[in-house]
Amino acid sequence: MNYKISVKEFLELSEKGEIDYDDFSAKATDEADKLQKKYNFFRFINKKKPKSGPNLHGLPVSVKDCICVKDMTSSAGSKILEDYKPPFDATSIKRIKEKGAFIIGKTNQDEFGFGTFSTNCAYGAPKNPLDTQRSCGGSSGGAAGYTAATEFPHIAIGESTGGSISCPAAFCGVVGLTPTYGLVSRYGLIDYANSLDKIGTMGKSVYDAALMLSVISGHDEKDSTSINIPKKNYHDMKEISKPKIGVPKEYFLNLDKKIEKATWNAIKKLESEGAKIVDISLPTTKHSVSAYYIIATAEASTNLAKYCGMRYGVAIDLQGSFNEYFSAVRSRYFGEEAKRRIMLGTFARMSGYRKAYYLKAMSVRTMIINDFKKALKKVDIIAAPTMPILPPRFTEIEKLTPLQCYQMDLLTLPANLAGMPMISVPCGEMTGLHIIGDHLQEEKIISVADRYEQVK
Repeated sequence: MNYKISVKEFLELSEKGEIDYDDFSAKATDEADKLQKKYNFFRFINKKKPKSGPNLHGLPVSVKDCICVKDMTSSAGSKILEDYKPPFDATSIKRIKEKGAFIIGKTNQDEFGFGTFSTNCAYGAPKNPLDTQRSCGGSSGGAAGYTAATEFPHIAIGESTGGSISCPAAFCGVVGLTPTYGLVSRYGLIDYANSLDKIGTMGKSVYDAALMLSVISGHDEKDSTSINIPKKNYHDMKEISKPKIGVPKEYFLNLDKKIEKATWNAIKKLESEGAKIVDISLPTTKHSVSAYYIIATAEASTNLAKYCGMRYGVAIDLQGSFNEYFSAVRSRYFGEEAKRRIMLGTFARMSGYRKAYYLKAMSVRTMIINDFKKALKKVDIIAAPTMPILPPRFTEIEKLTPLQCYQMDLLTLPANLAGMPMISVPCGEMTGLHIIGDHLQEEKIISVADRYEQVK
């Protein structure tokens, strides 16, 4: 049988009993092996014989390396967790398994999510299947790359702190859905920055991403930040009649010309379908990079403090004082970017600097949220480019300074700081249309993204 079918077709055929699951799973795993050798998408591929379960019927689901899957290597892209195999499943993974999906493997990422291009991974960078000389984007690069490359029905579970789902989705030409902060439980997530991290989904279509959000969302008593609202079927899309779409002028500065053209073509297409385009302003956008990196690194330096070779992280022979031992472990097993962010974050939260940097950044974050809230009173959703550039070549990334790399996230950071839902849908070659909504307004952004997907 030809298994080059969509997720929706796979589920429909499975319901009718027309999928030979043993044959399907063997071929899907074999293809994952072949793609791994060519593109380096995976940290771990599950070779255990899967079973077809209810609802999702053994649909292959890949999981970003920073999300815990029982008895599967979960290293968050870092050497310091190289051999860690969790004895439990993250809540999102537990829900996926309960619905009968098959976890096909753990996908490659930047170490602890520290990066825009998936080049800070201790296990090698994944290659973009659209152009192997270019980055998949980060930090969920392996997830996006595999989603784009596989010919089998599949959905990826990713994670975003500052744009780590949207960026690789745009670069690899797939759909990336980042939900409202707190809509999906973070229990079992190896954190980068607790107040920013969000588990989301990636697929070849809006339906795929929305379907998996329906599965993994919902209240969880194990996560104090989990929002307690009734579960919804986000893939049961209801079209918004003539939506008002806000276009922020600040998001169209210093863009690659191809991206600017592709984004405006997408927005005009929606306008031709009945949407009303409204010019808006988000003036605090220019402060988002500074605020984000102070907040995120401060939280990261705290989270990573536990990886010292005692209870957490790789252990080495006990020698010297506590400080000497901890320094030896962390110097050897943390990557360069992880060390940089630990030092930046530790400085920002030191006595005497906390008020000048961290608390000021938190105030800016509140201003960014207020900017969005004010704009979204006038419009249903906000549309903009996902990334300001096309995916750079690896030779180009090598020449960028850390600060230049940080600046690449300008268009995704504000919504992530605000904890708002967003979806990136392909609108050109290696280019994404970014659709942002108000808190818990996933239905609106999914509806508009689905409409664009149908008419583009």
